[in-house]
Formats: sequence, C-alpha cells, structure tokens
Amino acid sequence: MNAPTESTTTITPVKVLVADDHAVVRRGIRAYLEALDDVEVIGEAGDGQEVLDRLGAMAVHRELPDVVLIDLLMPRLDGAATTALIAERFPGVRVVVLTSFGEMERVHTALGNGASGYLLKNAEPGEVVAAIRAAARGDVFLDPSVARQLTKEMISPPSGLGALTHRERDVLILVAQGRSNQEIADQLVISERTARTHVSNVLRKLALTSRTQAALVAVRQGLVPPQS
Repeated sequence: MNAPTESTTTITPVKVLVADDHAVVRRGIRAYLEALDDVEVIGEAGDGQEVLDRLGAMAVHRELPDVVLIDLLMPRLDGAATTALIAERFPGVRVVVLTSFGEMERVHTALGNGASGYLLKNAEPGEVVAAIRAAARGDVFLDPSVARQLTKEMISPPSGLGALTHRERDVLILVAQGRSNQEIADQLVISERTARTHVSNVLRKLALTSRTQAALVAVRQGLVPPQS
C-alpha cells in the first residue's frame, strides 16, 4: 500500500489597502491585519487622492488590492467621494468604510457610492476582519447598529420632509435658491459628486422629478420665501 499523502491547502490572502488620515490608526490596523494568515496589507494612504493615486499605480502592474479599508473624513478628497471614484475606475476593488460617524445620511451616501461594508471604529477587530473577508467575497457587511437602523427605515419609512436628513434639507433649500450642484458643493464643503447624490436623494424621497418641483415644495413648506 502507498503511504497516504498529506494534502496542503494554499491560502490566497485578501489584499488590503488601508486609508486613514491618522498614521497611528493606519499602523494599528496594519499590525492587527498582518498577524492574520489570510489578509495581506499591501499599502497605506493618508487621504482620498492618495488612495486613487496608489490604485492607479498598482493597476499598471496589475497589483490592485481586493479591498480598500477607508475612513470617511479625510483631507483633499473625502471617503465617500473616493468610494464612488473607486467603484467607477476600479470596479473590481471593494470598499469597506471604517469610520467614527454612524449618521444614516453618511451610511446611505457611502453605500450608494458603492461601499461593500460600513463599520464604526468602536467595532471589534474580528468584525473588521469579517467585513474585509465578506467584501472580498462580494458580500456586504454592516455594523450591527447600522443594520438595525436600515431595517427600521425599511419597516417604517418616513415620508415627506420627515424623510430628509438635516443635510438633505440644507440641499433642498439651496436647490430652491437656484444653486447648481457645484455651488451646493462649495457652500456645504463637499464634493460635487456628493452634492449631486444629495440632490438625487431629495428628489427620490419627495417623489419629485425636477429641481423646479423641489423648489416649489421648499416654498410651500416655508423653508424659503417665495420669489418676488
């Protein structure tokens, strides 16, 4: 009889790029992830523009990460806008948001821009790893508190102006004032893409089809004075 052969399984690690404007946070995440057999950190970035620059360079050598772990609040280009650009330019790269902000407005924007996961920074390390692994598989992983809020919205969705976030109300007022998406972005210190997303969300939530209709709603609800 032949002696039994011992089978070996080769683990292909999930390649991750960590993006956060705090070096200490990046190094802490990296140290934890690099202790795992099935995760490999292949780069870091301190802001959204650096993320895109690094991905562009990696794409040339066909060394793109599987997942970008990204914070939302970063200089030059925020995490939400960066997520949308990653989805557009590098569709094979998944994005997991790891941030301190749990407001549903930010959650909707991030998921709408293509994020595959959304975690708060008080998450357990195991949850972060689970989110990375899920994203690499093409699944979505949400912080439990975020998932509860989304479920609550689905069961009892608000209507009318009550459906709008504070930021979306601000956007509605600016739309009623005749501001363009770029002007809204400048006023609220956000990217033009994010402003456009907010405008689309306002129209969708109010079941409207044009900015003119949105302006009329704002006037009728007393958010802005009627044009003389």
